Amino acid sequence: MKRLLLNASAVAILIVTIFPVYWMFLTAFKPTRDIQSDTPTFWPSDPTLDHFVTAVNAPDFWTYWRNSLLVTAGAVLVALLVALMAAFAVARMRWRGRGAFVVAVFAAQMAPWEALLVPVFIIARDTDLLDSLAMLTGVYFMITLPFTIVTLRGFLAAIPPELEEAAQVDGCSRLVAFRRVIFPLLAPGLMATSLFGFITAWNEFAFVNVLIIKDQDKRTLPVWLSSFRDVFGTDWGATMAAASLFALPVLLLFLFLQRHVGTGMTAGAVKG
Repeated sequence: MKRLLLNASAVAILIVTIFPVYWMFLTAFKPTRDIQSDTPTFWPSDPTLDHFVTAVNAPDFWTYWRNSLLVTAGAVLVALLVALMAAFAVARMRWRGRGAFVVAVFAAQMAPWEALLVPVFIIARDTDLLDSLAMLTGVYFMITLPFTIVTLRGFLAAIPPELEEAAQVDGCSRLVAFRRVIFPLLAPGLMATSLFGFITAWNEFAFVNVLIIKDQDKRTLPVWLSSFRDVFGTDWGATMAAASLFALPVLLLFLFLQRHVGTGMTAGAVKG
């Protein structure tokens, strides 16, 4: 009975969580007459792609898509590289100021991003980096870095150091031991971290509005989506199609990585 209640609760939570996403995709495929009907339909009677055509043909759609992809991928890749070195130093080495560094990282992780809007704007203005994708990438890197360090530190701490020490006894240097032994076991952690970092940077809205002022061609998809709704007004089909296209990259990335995220951290040591 306890398991039955837990499963029923899980199904109820799943339905409540998934339904808005389902309704978004459903509305994107519905013809306009079904969207405006007083009687809701939970499956399109005559599926159409007209709303997606309208969204894709909207002005600057592909420009904003490219901007989002460039700044998000750049910020996540650089954050992974820097965080991997920082997390290894924290998890495997003992050095003066290590505890203070960990506390500073946790404090940066807990700080609300909105509190940084004004300081970041002043820095970008004084360094002439407003309306710059490089500045936007740097801001996204700054946002995702603390979380990436904290997460990778936990994954590294879960890998037994004896594996690395055994490789060094066999003649590997510390760098070679990390590349051949630790890095393959850390791959699921890197994938999970990159996924959450990608979602964070991909969905960011506030900093784009603050840092990209004059050059509208440097804005990203979240801002495009908000202005797209303003342009089309009550055209909810086109709006939901645009929102579906915005959510699609994150969904595909999750489906690609979720197979690897759940694997055990030290399973590779047993499987060879």
